[in-house]
Amino acid sequence: MAKRNDCIDCSRGGSFPLFGEGFSRRRFLQVAGTGIVASYFADVLSPKLLYGATSSGPSLHKTAKNCILIFLAGAPSHVDTWDLKEGAWTPTEFAPTSFGAIRFPQGLMPKTAEQLNKMTFVRSGLSWAAVHTLAQTWAQIARNPGGATGSIAPHIGAVVALEKQASRGPNEILPAFVSLNQVMASCGYLPSQYAPFAVQPAAAGLPTLTHPDGAARLADRWNLLKQIDPDRADSSLGKPAADMSGFYDQGKVLIDSPDVNKLFSFTPDEHARYGSSGFGDSLVIARNLVGSGRGTRFVQATLTGWDHHSNIYGKTGSSLFTQAAQFDPAFGALLTDLSGTPGSAAGKTLLDETMVVVLGEFGRTVGVLNGQGGRDHLLRMSIVFAGGGVRGGQVIGSTDDSGANVNEFGWAANRDVRPEDVTSTIYSALGIDYTTVRHDDPLNRGFEYVPFAKDGTYQPIDELF
Repeated sequence: MAKRNDCIDCSRGGSFPLFGEGFSRRRFLQVAGTGIVASYFADVLSPKLLYGATSSGPSLHKTAKNCILIFLAGAPSHVDTWDLKEGAWTPTEFAPTSFGAIRFPQGLMPKTAEQLNKMTFVRSGLSWAAVHTLAQTWAQIARNPGGATGSIAPHIGAVVALEKQASRGPNEILPAFVSLNQVMASCGYLPSQYAPFAVQPAAAGLPTLTHPDGAARLADRWNLLKQIDPDRADSSLGKPAADMSGFYDQGKVLIDSPDVNKLFSFTPDEHARYGSSGFGDSLVIARNLVGSGRGTRFVQATLTGWDHHSNIYGKTGSSLFTQAAQFDPAFGALLTDLSGTPGSAAGKTLLDETMVVVLGEFGRTVGVLNGQGGRDHLLRMSIVFAGGGVRGGQVIGSTDDSGANVNEFGWAANRDVRPEDVTSTIYSALGIDYTTVRHDDPLNRGFEYVPFAKDGTYQPIDELF
């Protein structure tokens, strides 16, 4: 039986089959018997995917080219991190420090504290559900998973991959959507080439990019496949066969690109500088991918273990201290590297061109700790934004002394910031019309990128920019 502090929902994920929720690295080259990869960057197979949509034409910010979404699964305590509330419960090791108007636990996250001028905290966030799996999925598909279109809804990253497909250049051979550490949502009803490419970080990168029998043997098998299975390249066998053909062809291009693997690799120095953790390794790879110009536009890196119903201030075991020891050096190094790397446009840094978003599925109870020395689930939460046109050093919204209730919402909508608003903000920064309604869904209902956004119910947080 799981201990109360061990959240089963927060540890789920991993690999999924071809037409399910994505490919693991292991399956990347294990399609059929040829050892060729199934990838997620084939050309759009039907014009319907690009033009089967209508929108209400909102004003878009278009300030970012990429997005890195850092998902803290299990729900970190907002009142111990991004919306610090001090009391008799506050550990002295937090060393709360004022940075202008921002009060921050510098002792808990010293590297993050050094980057506060690049970040904006949104403290008026509110989740729709206090159940892990439900709220996690909701945050990543921008709707109720149990609602009318919840079962067919794609991940935010899959929508980004689809929308950016038409502008991909010949050198952009990487998957547009990469998920590091864990796959939490997939491509929904969209073609599977837009599903997340799942990677577990390893210093050597993706060893399966090299065929075990050598390049010459691979070329022989590739040519033989084309001879004995010519029908797979046309539409006579239907869309699944055409999809598979595209996977094979694009996978061969990837294998034949010798520089790709270094993007999924990291050095001992990078491993140490990013905190000597698997999560830190994932942010090294995220940095590499968005800076490569090879086609990846959306990266999600997941760090589980934030469900602290007990032992929240423990020095060992799963606690805020042990979680921050993974998150803080990695996040600080990521912002440092992105801001110090030239972007693709003159005068821009890679951080200027990359929106970084940090969130969990909800917040945690406030005030004194519960009887187990922890905090339970609470809908009130905070979200962190940086880069991609975001003006740093801000706080949007404020809560009361407890952190449970809002004093000021802090933005034009004058209400709680919901997951749908966060998604609208990401889309707007990337130049994607968040009011889009597609007319190609299998339910024939019309699929809204953000439900009710076309009616003005949800909108970007303009005050960020």
